[in-house]
Amino acid sequence: MQSELIVLSHLRWDWVWQRPQQLVSRLGKAPARKTWFVEEPLTPAGGTTENRLNSNEVDGLTRVWLEIPEQGRHVGFFDEVMPDYVEQLPKLIGEPEGERVVWIYTPLALEAALALKPTTLVYDIMDDLAAFKDAAPELLVRQRQALRKADVVFAGGRSLHRSVVKQGREDAHLVPSGVAAEHYAAAGRAAGTDRSTRTAGYVGVLDERLDLALVAELAERLPDWEIRMIGPICKIDAADLPQAPNISYLGQQAYEDLPRLMADLDVALMPFALNESTRSISPTKTLEYLAAGLPVVSTRVPDVVADFEGVVELRNDARGFAAACVDLQGQAGRKARATELKRLMKHHHWDRIAGLMEKLVFTAANANSEADAAEATA
Repeated sequence: MQSELIVLSHLRWDWVWQRPQQLVSRLGKAPARKTWFVEEPLTPAGGTTENRLNSNEVDGLTRVWLEIPEQGRHVGFFDEVMPDYVEQLPKLIGEPEGERVVWIYTPLALEAALALKPTTLVYDIMDDLAAFKDAAPELLVRQRQALRKADVVFAGGRSLHRSVVKQGREDAHLVPSGVAAEHYAAAGRAAGTDRSTRTAGYVGVLDERLDLALVAELAERLPDWEIRMIGPICKIDAADLPQAPNISYLGQQAYEDLPRLMADLDVALMPFALNESTRSISPTKTLEYLAAGLPVVSTRVPDVVADFEGVVELRNDARGFAAACVDLQGQAGRKARATELKRLMKHHHWDRIAGLMEKLVFTAANANSEADAAEATA
């Protein structure tokens, strides 16, 4: 009998390759498992006059999204479109004929998830979305509801996990994000080669979590270095980004191209602001930088301090970042930390993480099936 995995995500499949894509691309490979990836609404090229679902087949799964007329603003899984998902998704996907795991990344999708009649509901918390800029006011209420309804809860970092436990889900599983170390091996071989200009770089989404003033001052303190910011701009105005002759913005890049781009860096940066939006983050890029053999400089994000102190250079401000960059140049792949890095890469490999999560989810699915059978015969 075919099983189903239906994922509802606030991140699009073809956007920055992150936790949802890494996990779903692995979980979806199981034989006899149909995988759906349901995304937020968008306005198609040429527009539309009605709210209707569209879909296509890609990478072994079915992407689904709601097409809506132009709104002039971001419309996510908000209350105004939820009735369309609730009505149209079950018609598109059909009634469950066996095991149906519905997996959500945002609690705003809870109502649509429940409409699909899951045999097992999974809530994978990768970020504290309520702390992000322009967060929907109903997020906190929906999160409490999702925590109550979910059969399995995962938290992607220590701070998130503590928060979830405090909200009553003592059975939540702490499962930090991982890395496909072999993907970045080419960057590790090339990094640190002789170049006329030293380069420090950030790879990831450019949003309100970055300390832009720190980036600007770092460029001033290292005028002979190039500062590369690699990634899409999200939720901030491009005009607010610091401008300097030695700062370059490369925009969004394909996951396949990241090793080549990282190979051109001497030092990797994590210049996160220390504010409400970063209080609970556990940056995936930490492991990606390390897998690429790059020395890393970061502000003191709580989860980075807890998990990577002694491996990542922790600094408080632009002065510290600049000094660390100068000290670390040419130290990619330092032998002194080789043993620790090997352990980290093995423990945090996405294959191991996906296997662990699959075991936990489908153990819960079997338990639910047995409980339903017992109830039916009672």
